[in-house]
Amino acid sequence: MEQDIRIDISRAKSSAVGKPHGISSAELQAIEPRILEAHAILQEERAQGKYGFYDLYKDTETLERVKASAARFLDNGIENVVVLGIGGSALGITALQTALGLPYHNMMSKAARKGKPRLFVMDNIDPVTFRTMMRICNPAKTLYNVISKSGGTAETMAQCMIIIEQLEKKLGADKIKDHLVITTSPRGEDAPKSLLHPVADAYGAETFDIPLNVGGRFSVFSPVGMFPAAMLGMDVDAMMAGCEAMDRRTSQGNLMENPAYLRAAIHYLMDTTKGKHMSVMMPYANGLKDVADWYCQLWAESLGKRFSLDGKEVFTGQTPIKALGATDQHSQVQLYREGPNDKIFNILELGRFDKILKIPDTLSEVTDLDYLRGKSMNKLMNAELRGTIDALKVSERPVIRVQLPRLNAHAIGQLLYMLEVETAMAGRLYNINAFDQLGVEEGKQIARKLMGGER
Repeated sequence: MEQDIRIDISRAKSSAVGKPHGISSAELQAIEPRILEAHAILQEERAQGKYGFYDLYKDTETLERVKASAARFLDNGIENVVVLGIGGSALGITALQTALGLPYHNMMSKAARKGKPRLFVMDNIDPVTFRTMMRICNPAKTLYNVISKSGGTAETMAQCMIIIEQLEKKLGADKIKDHLVITTSPRGEDAPKSLLHPVADAYGAETFDIPLNVGGRFSVFSPVGMFPAAMLGMDVDAMMAGCEAMDRRTSQGNLMENPAYLRAAIHYLMDTTKGKHMSVMMPYANGLKDVADWYCQLWAESLGKRFSLDGKEVFTGQTPIKALGATDQHSQVQLYREGPNDKIFNILELGRFDKILKIPDTLSEVTDLDYLRGKSMNKLMNAELRGTIDALKVSERPVIRVQLPRLNAHAIGQLLYMLEVETAMAGRLYNINAFDQLGVEEGKQIARKLMGGER
């Protein structure tokens, strides 16, 4: 039976880091009525279908189609999956592959990868990087997954146009349907037409829908993330089970029993009453490092808002920062301990790693290394983690620990779902719309005009 992830807030309490920097039980009790009120609103809007991310895991019909389609492409000899997408269309699958795939996956032989395709997530328009990918990936053995809800994302559509030309030249237009999958908005009278719909029609490409009520940064459990995940052999059913397990915990209004609401409340109070205007996510496992990257978009784009829900100018939002333990103990922790006390730290940790690596009894002539002999790299990682959080406590820096029992699909489903619900609640506490991103659009329009288009 899979275990639940655990949240430990003890080192974010005033009893651990002092009243100026920590949250007291009285402060949590004081905010609980606001949590209950916001919970009622969120649940009502969820029931109305306003926010679709909550229930993506329940769409078994789409998930079965995703799995069947992935199996069909793999049977046709696909050896590379290239995701053409940016932002929420790229960060989710990147986080999943780093967490659930083998390290250095793309560098392994096909046999070592157990037949799973390589993954290339083209989340930028750097021409050198993109041309290199085109040289590496033989189009005859590559599936290109174009992901854009509107089909109007300039970066993604530029990539798509280049790939379509390459496929036409090397394979012929009639073969494109065997190498192209489009993930975009649904068709229908009430749905805005996507610029990718005519592309799908022209080449007979398979399409998957991004629900209209699901924004990009909340879309990892839609076909945006689940189709490439299925192509890479991930256990998408276990991920959905992890979502369901976390949904049971986060569908209740009780602050202390709801890990997403508890984290949202602490982050909100830290920002608004303790001067902690930055949120650092620091995993102590390489497999979780891109979860921190995914979190940065989720937190920044959802909460960084100029206007409140009632139209007041508020300029809200904590700045998210990604770090990696133990790597960034040697680059960032000096600042975190002795620099401005303006951050809250989220430490992600594993109950156990899937592998144990012993440190051998060698270099006997260096007696200063005796403390490492016969131990394991696992024990050293745990010691580094404990050393960091204990040192942060000495410096009165608040920490929330998020403990995953293991790094598997069920735990990742729980973790990402919790962070999405946490973000929705934080938006209500800040009294802003956590589901739009108006600040992004202006730059897109300026770029479009500079390229000769209309604003």
